[in-house]
Amino acid sequence: MRVGITGHRGLTEDVERRVRAMLDEAVGAYEADSLTAVSCIADGPDAWFAEAVLKHGGYLEVVIPAAQYREGLPEWHHPTYDALKSRAVNVHEAGLIRSDSAAHMTGSEILVGLVDELLAVWDGRPARGYGGTADVVAYAQRMGVPVRVLWPEGATR
Repeated sequence: MRVGITGHRGLTEDVERRVRAMLDEAVGAYEADSLTAVSCIADGPDAWFAEAVLKHGGYLEVVIPAAQYREGLPEWHHPTYDALKSRAVNVHEAGLIRSDSAAHMTGSEILVGLVDELLAVWDGRPARGYGGTADVVAYAQRMGVPVRVLWPEGATR
């Protein structure tokens, strides 16, 4: 089973704690030896999900939206990004250079095309910019990929 992830970044510590618990619970429902996470491994839910799947004994495939993608992530996240990428069994590159909204959406479209299911750490609101979580959810639904939304009750961002 290949499961993708999309989700909001920049969550509060309380929401992060609750989301991580939800991701751990979701991952625990899969057989470890048949679970592959597909993630762009950005800071936030992308990385948390990848970490949870690897800890569970599953596998990781990484989608890189653009050559400059890593540089566009927070510097404090680079060691985690590098460590996760080094553990990937496969890396899919979009072939774009600039890490912008269009590249992020392209990466998400590639991700959706690779998975059997998409987990979305999503508050249910419209995207704040092109390529946001709501856009990825809508794309997955149009493509017929099942989406499971994970969002803590009463949480805000």
